Amino acid sequence: MLQAAEGKRLYIQEVSVRDGFQIEPVFVPTADKIALIDRLSRSGLAKIEVTSFSSPKAIPALADAAEVMAGIQRMPGVEYAALVPNAKGGERALACQADELNIVMSASESHNRANLRMSREQSLAQFADIVALARGRSEINASLSTAFGCPFEGEVGQAEVLRLVERIAGLGIRRLTLCDTTGMAHPAQVQQLCAAVIARHPQIMLTAHFHDTRGMGLANVLAALEAGVDRFDASLGGLGGCPFAPGASGNVCTEDMVHMLQAMGYATGVDLAGLIACSRTLPGLVGHDVPGQVAKAGPSSRRYPLPEGAGQPRLAGAAPVCGGAAA
Repeated sequence: MLQAAEGKRLYIQEVSVRDGFQIEPVFVPTADKIALIDRLSRSGLAKIEVTSFSSPKAIPALADAAEVMAGIQRMPGVEYAALVPNAKGGERALACQADELNIVMSASESHNRANLRMSREQSLAQFADIVALARGRSEINASLSTAFGCPFEGEVGQAEVLRLVERIAGLGIRRLTLCDTTGMAHPAQVQQLCAAVIARHPQIMLTAHFHDTRGMGLANVLAALEAGVDRFDASLGGLGGCPFAPGASGNVCTEDMVHMLQAMGYATGVDLAGLIACSRTLPGLVGHDVPGQVAKAGPSSRRYPLPEGAGQPRLAGAAPVCGGAAA
């Protein structure tokens, strides 16, 4: 069972401005992206995935990748990452001085072909090219999508995931993210897979990336914690999702996750109030409500005035307003 935190440091990594904005139907203006990233930089996050250097035709919402990278104010202690789909994207990201290149493939063959239009072997060959390109110029993180299940194939066996992790580590990559791309993971599975990766590859800096598609996002965060993971991706307001899970909610919400972890005694280095303030600007940027809960309800430390007449004798037979047995 998860023990008391006693101030253990965790690292919170923000993905909303890439993973969230990329699927929004509206284009968030470049100046607004930069302003939000600058506010997030001041909130104590360990890393921000700023954008994607994909084709503007493929992801028009992030067509301003270079402008955003050039416009942000970089804070000491914060890493600024960019997703790159190929060597060409890697060159563009390196020209913009990205601290980390995030490269992506899927654990399942079908999802890799649907999402990236190539086989897993082709993706691994491309990884090798990008590693060679970035050597000495930027860190490399490999994100393994559908690590906990594929929307087309179903379960992806742990042995297959570990085989791919071995191949990735063999390329000299020392940063890895296990991604629950469509929210299929459950806590027992998360604990087992994360523990297995840590046991076999203690040199790898492991991140867990969960979606809240089926309401198990925060439970899976706790399971990963129990396995020894200390780095977590999350998305402000719970923005994000996957085109292969239509109608699904997005990533685990950053402020909800930070609120939970800090309440449990973990040190995240994050200013929760500042994060909530950032989240409350999102509906105005994307034009709709967002799934996050803490920004709406406030933290659990919030206190309310007693309602008028509290403490007065209740009429016989009157039901309590909130849940619980009547006195």
